Amino acid sequence: MLNFIICEDEPELLNEYKNQIDKFMMKYDIEYECHTFDGYNKKWKKFVKELRGFKIYLLDIRTDEGSGIDAARWIREEYDDWVSMIIMISGYAEYKYEALGKRLMLVDFINKLDHSEQKLQDALLICMKHYDNRYKCIRYTYKNIAYNIEFRSILKIEKEMDSKRCIITAEDGEYPIQGSLNEVLGKLDKRFFKCNRAVALNIEQVQSYNFTKNLVIFKNGSEFKETSRSKKREMYNRVRGIS
Repeated sequence: MLNFIICEDEPELLNEYKNQIDKFMMKYDIEYECHTFDGYNKKWKKFVKELRGFKIYLLDIRTDEGSGIDAARWIREEYDDWVSMIIMISGYAEYKYEALGKRLMLVDFINKLDHSEQKLQDALLICMKHYDNRYKCIRYTYKNIAYNIEFRSILKIEKEMDSKRCIITAEDGEYPIQGSLNEVLGKLDKRFFKCNRAVALNIEQVQSYNFTKNLVIFKNGSEFKETSRSKKREMYNRVRGIS
């Protein structure tokens, strides 16, 4: 789920930003939701802390209930979220250098009075490029059930014995998918490594690989010991990030 979180204390502008997001997202076949707030109060903080999924923030730099700069600092430092995208919007141009100088990894600082609609569209495009690169999904249908699984959540894909399907093992469970292992890998990207004839691993989910013991430990603590002899060196180098 792609989440847009808008904080703006002027109702007309808040609705305008939401309409601009709806217009922008018409180009994408992605499920999304807009969440709107008029200040950085306890409700906002609780919501932001608990919300899951990829987030794009549009933050007004000044509201009756707090500062957008402080809100961005909460997101980055208190919640340790350095992945979500933050766009700062303000009618006060003098805050631009203060906001950008805080090292909060802002996508942009947009002046409400200076062609803000086009600049917002440009900033959203940057956010979507980041989303596409980091949060790609495999979408398919199997036995009348539609699946939408993020690449990053997948630990491994394994060809099922005596079957024409594979099993995707993700952080939250196992999912069947029709096709050979090579066919499934053709729908994925380079983070997936075929470590033997029947199994491919998501290298981004690997915490460590012991070459001597031929032992993969995933970030969730689970283990895998079936890398083929011919693939051990490549596995070692892939985990080290040099292949």
